[in-house]
Amino acid sequence: MPRWKALSEELDPQVREFAGQLRRLVDRSRLSVAAVADRTGYSKTSWERYLNGRLLAPKGAIVALAEVTGTNAGHLTTMWELAERAWSRSEMRHDMTMEAARISQARAALGEFGPPQAVAPAGRAGGLPPAPGEPGGRDVSGRDLGGLDLSRREPGGRNPGDRDPGGREQPQRPAPYGPTHSGPGYPAPPTPPPGAAPSPGHQGGGRHKVAMFLAGLVGALLVIAAAVLLTDLGGDGTDGKPAAGPPSAAPTTSSPQLPAGVKCSGKGCTGQDPEAMGCGGEFARTVSSATVGKALVEVRYSKTCQAAWARITQAAPGDTVRISVAGKGAQNGLVDADNDAYTPMTAAAAPAESKACATLKTGVTGCTGQQ
Repeated sequence: MPRWKALSEELDPQVREFAGQLRRLVDRSRLSVAAVADRTGYSKTSWERYLNGRLLAPKGAIVALAEVTGTNAGHLTTMWELAERAWSRSEMRHDMTMEAARISQARAALGEFGPPQAVAPAGRAGGLPPAPGEPGGRDVSGRDLGGLDLSRREPGGRNPGDRDPGGREQPQRPAPYGPTHSGPGYPAPPTPPPGAAPSPGHQGGGRHKVAMFLAGLVGALLVIAAAVLLTDLGGDGTDGKPAAGPPSAAPTTSSPQLPAGVKCSGKGCTGQDPEAMGCGGEFARTVSSATVGKALVEVRYSKTCQAAWARITQAAPGDTVRISVAGKGAQNGLVDADNDAYTPMTAAAAPAESKACATLKTGVTGCTGQQ
């Protein structure tokens, strides 16, 4: 059964070539995907996507892979840049195709509404008056259907120039809209005699203005008095000394700030997966190693996470590996079909007392630090 699945034919040729190169590097290093994930700091799921062409690996992952496999980082980065451009072009074509499909769907949906319906002329619906020339309407001259001129008729039913029953022509006067009209036929407004007191309304308005002025003056004086008191006193009101402020809170200590992606430190890492907690990759290093049979056993230590774990590579299914710190906090790992494994972490303030041991299926055992 082949190790890798065939790459999709829909991939851009440049992207397919780059994914194939990544596979060749992993095969040449004889590392499993889990080991690559542990050594580069990127998850196993992410590397499966990178190696199968489902996702383009970020530049950081490519540089880390070059260091792990002993490849020239500059050459691999150049290939990544070409693949990244091809990947961007493919995404752009996909976006344009999706946009064209959405536009077609929108046009089809708009076509379902059919042609627009005729709209009734303004002023002819909703009970509005009929237009000129229709039954019950008036023309622009103001005449109704009976032929009467309604545009110049005054209140009382007379037109200008009508005569009263005595034969005299009535004077033309505008309709009285209020007591402020003056002119022929209207009496002049009464004027108060000299020395008369103003009207009650005028007196009330004057008193109101005076009251408002006095209220504003009193408010301004109160503000000034308050400012003077605050400036002069400035203390506790007894001896002129400034009042003591509230007691300051005692400084609190917090746990050290962990880098982005790191999720545990010290005892909190015991029993945790180093890859899942972000303690591997750039935050880990091999502090000791030993060869047991054909397998390589290593102690991996993360100063950031204050924890250690054991890793075994080039092993056989069924081999086991173990980590302990000064004989305590032991954690075990079992090799599966990937021919490598690593243990959960155990807290370690320093790497000196950490020891990794392997027990092969053949019965051979060995530990790091042994002469």
